[in-house]
Amino acid sequence: MPLEVHQFPCLSDNYGYLLHDPDSGETACIDTPDADEYLKQAKLKGWEITQIWNTHWHPDHAGGNAEIKAATGCTIVAPMGEAAKIAGIDRQVGQGDTVTLGAHEARVLDVGGHTLGHIAYHLPDVGMAFVGDSVFALGCGRMFEGTAPQFWDSLLRIKALPPETMLYCAHEYTMSNLRFARHADPDNAALAEYGAEIEQRRADDKPTVPARLDRELKTNPFLRADDPAMQARWAPAGHPGDAVATFAALRSAKDAF
Repeated sequence: MPLEVHQFPCLSDNYGYLLHDPDSGETACIDTPDADEYLKQAKLKGWEITQIWNTHWHPDHAGGNAEIKAATGCTIVAPMGEAAKIAGIDRQVGQGDTVTLGAHEARVLDVGGHTLGHIAYHLPDVGMAFVGDSVFALGCGRMFEGTAPQFWDSLLRIKALPPETMLYCAHEYTMSNLRFARHADPDNAALAEYGAEIEQRRADDKPTVPARLDRELKTNPFLRADDPAMQARWAPAGHPGDAVATFAALRSAKDAF
C-alpha cells in the first residue's frame, strides 16, 4: 500500500506532517512544531508514532521532540550538523544517508542555508520531498546562518529532483511570497496563472502546500537565479550571469520587501 501523508495546520502558520506506512504500521513525524497537536492528530488517525525526522533545529521544527518521544518511545532522526542544538537524537544523518519507514526509503539531502545543517528528506518512490524551511511555494527560507553560495548549492540539489516531485514545505507563506515574486518577475506568464490559483485557494481557506517542483522551477524567483532573464533584472553590477550573486540580491530584496 502507498504511504499516507496527513497534513494539518499548527502554531500560527506551520504545517504538521505525519507520514504513515500502512504495511508496517510505522508513522514518522516530519518535524515537531507542536507536540500536543501531533499526538492528538496521530490518535485521531489511529496511528502509532515510531519516528521523528527533523529538518533543522529551530524550535518550531524540533521543539516537540522530547514530549513526543516521552509519550511514544519513538526514534529521533536529525541533521548531524545540528546535533548540538537538538536534544534526544538517536541517529544523526547527512547528505547521502538514507532513512526508512517500513519498506520505503528516504534520501537525505544537505540543504543548508536557512540554518547551517538543514536537511531534507526525499522519497523517490512516492515522489515526495519534505524540505522544511529550505524552499517554499514561490520562496525560500531566510538566510539566518548560511552563505549565498551554500544556499544556492542547496537549491540546486532541490532543482535536480524529478520535476514531478511534490515539495512539502513547513509554512503557509505563499501569499507573501507571491507578492514578492510578482515584484521580482513581473512579466512571467506562468507566475500570473499560478498566482491566480494561489489567491483562489487561500480565498477558499485551502492550503497551497505541497507545491509541485516543475511549477516552482518556472515561477519561484529564487529557483530561477540561474535564468538569464532574472539575472538581467537582478544581478548586481559587475556580476552578469552570476547565479549566486543573483540569488543573494533576490534574498536581500525579499528580506526588505
